[in-house]
Amino acid sequence: MIRIPEIRLVGENIETGVYRTEEALKLAEAQGLDLVEISPNAKPPVCRIIDYKKFLYEKKKKEKEMKAKAAKSEVKEIRFTPNTDDHDFEFKTKHAEKFLKEGNKVKAYVQFRGRAILFKERGELLLLKFAERLAESGVLEGMPKMEGKRMLVIFAPKASKKK
Repeated sequence: MIRIPEIRLVGENIETGVYRTEEALKLAEAQGLDLVEISPNAKPPVCRIIDYKKFLYEKKKKEKEMKAKAAKSEVKEIRFTPNTDDHDFEFKTKHAEKFLKEGNKVKAYVQFRGRAILFKERGELLLLKFAERLAESGVLEGMPKMEGKRMLVIFAPKASKKK
């Protein structure tokens, strides 16, 4: 499938250099392997003599490993009411700190029910106080905003410095 007259050939058991495509194909055939284009944008394009099926298998395996090692973060929710007591507030703050240290995001909201919607400023003050307490373990992603009968904020974990 390689249509360019000259390619740069790299790999094991081969002297690296610029070859004619026909020569490279003959070398690959002699070894019972495939000629695979690695870098098509280079001048001349870089090709390698390898077992293509094995190459695909290893590539898939590496991608699977990378996906398994990727950090999976969740969004944990913490619910308040406009009349949340101090003890409950402290208890929920400790949970939020734990969630942020584990690398999860925290979505805190104040649920307004019935006539409690009249006390929007209480809910906003509660969420800002919550943001102040979580300042060292998380980053506030935006100011409190209303969504229906809920006022919510989202916290992201602070990036931990690797030594």
